[in-house]
Amino acid sequence: MSRSMPGGRGPWMVLLTAALLALAGCGFQLRGSVEIPPTLNPLYIQADAGSPVRRALLDLLAGSDVEVTRNATEARMVLRILAETSSSRVAAVDINGKTLAYELHYMVQFDALGEAGVQLVAPQGMDLVRTFDNPDVEVLGKRLEQDLIFEDFATEAADRILTRLRVALR
Repeated sequence: MSRSMPGGRGPWMVLLTAALLALAGCGFQLRGSVEIPPTLNPLYIQADAGSPVRRALLDLLAGSDVEVTRNATEARMVLRILAETSSSRVAAVDINGKTLAYELHYMVQFDALGEAGVQLVAPQGMDLVRTFDNPDVEVLGKRLEQDLIFEDFATEAADRILTRLRVALR
């Protein structure tokens, strides 16, 4: 037998409402809610073909109020991915010279231009770094794991770019 409050609302509804109000009050936003001034819509993302950061940006912008255009001439803001490189270096070796760990780097440089080429966000860079252990296991599995780490880097870089844009455009 379930008990309900007057008006058909159960205690779970009151708890849910309180939780949502608490989240809203602390500044929490659902992923996909990107704040770019409406006057800068639509946005054009200029990047090399197959850019992982471009793909991640499009994924993060999906479902937001930011309109992305495929035509640079329609855009009020152009987000340019100026450089995007990944690299690795040996971070640790054992006494026999076998590699125990790698340091993975993902470097991205970007800027943003407004209409008529006005610089809205100066060129900025970021270098994401993660240590990748290399124990004696399947080489193929390690290669796939390394590829996944670089995909994570692209998503993290895209998220940081959008955060920096939001701050710079306020």
